[in-house]
Order: sequence, then structure tokens, then C-alpha cells
Amino acid sequence: MDDFSSPCTGDVVAGDTIRFSEGVFGGSFRRSQFLGERLVEARVIRESYGADRQQHTFTLGVLASSGVEPLAAGTTIRRKGRNVYRNGTWRQPWPDEAARRLVASEKHARGDVARAVRQARREEYDGY
Repeated sequence: MDDFSSPCTGDVVAGDTIRFSEGVFGGSFRRSQFLGERLVEARVIRESYGADRQQHTFTLGVLASSGVEPLAAGTTIRRKGRNVYRNGTWRQPWPDEAARRLVASEKHARGDVARAVRQARREEYDGY
């Protein structure tokens, strides 16, 4: 199944099969050079939402990869949400989209709680 027809930039959930591109860099950290783009197709194994910095992190199982320094199929990688979403993200439709909506609702609820906790912490800090 190669139907990545559903845009999901900003709303990837565990269980999605996604396609995104990412920049590949080489050299040292301080003097890195852009080498090109890599296209990644992966299954989202797990996602987490950090309350402290409001960042998503995805654990991905690579299905296929092409472009500069392609990743081996079967490799497990971790990526920040901002990097997965940077150039647009597409997903394959689920056999049961209602089940996906339930997973997305749970994810959104966790994000709401994390934002509320962060806001309360900021307000407490501003009070001093």
C-alpha cells in the first residue's frame, strides 16, 4: 500500500504510517554542511509529549528511505515532531478512521493537560 494521500502535518499519531522528508547534514556540529534531502516512510511506534518544552517526540520504525544517506528498513529512529512536520507530512489512511480519531483525541487531551501544567508553572514563576 503506497497511498500517502492524507495530509497530517501537525497531527501524527501512534499507529500512523507516514512519509516525510528531512534534511541531511554532515561534518562537525559547529561546521555542519547541508548534504541534501532524505525521504522517509515509517510506522509511528510511539509518541510522547513533553510538558516542560511542549515538544512531541516520535519513535519510528523505518519501512523505506531514499535520497541522501538513506536509512535501512527495519531501523528504529527517534525524531522531534518539529522535524517530522517541517517539510509536510503525509499518512496512509487507516482501515478504520474512527479508531484513529479516538487515538488522536487521547493525544490531544494529553497535549491540553501538558499546556495547562506549563501555563500554571509560568504563572507561579511570574508571581515571584
